[in-house]
Amino acid sequence: MDLQTRKLELIQEFLKIESEEVISRLEKILRKENKIAENDDFKPMTIEKFNSRIDQSMEDSKNGRLIEASELKAKIDKWN
Repeated sequence: MDLQTRKLELIQEFLKIESEEVISRLEKILRKENKIAENDDFKPMTIEKFNSRIDQSMEDSKNGRLIEASELKAKIDKWN
C-alpha cells in the first residue's frame, strides 16, 4: 500500500471518531511527532560559520550595535 492510500484510509478512520478524548490524544501525538521532526532537521553550523558569527558579534560590539537585555525584553513584551 502506498503512502497516499494509507493517508486516505487514516483520514477516513479519523472522520469516524466520535470521542473528543481520542481526538485530543491524536492531536497531542501529532504535535509531539511534528516537534521531533523539526528537531531532526536541525543541523549544526560549521566551525567557519561559528567563527564568522563571533567575528561579526565582536565588530557589532566595537561599533555600539548592541541592545541591553532589559530593552530587548521591553520590545518583546510589546509583541503580545
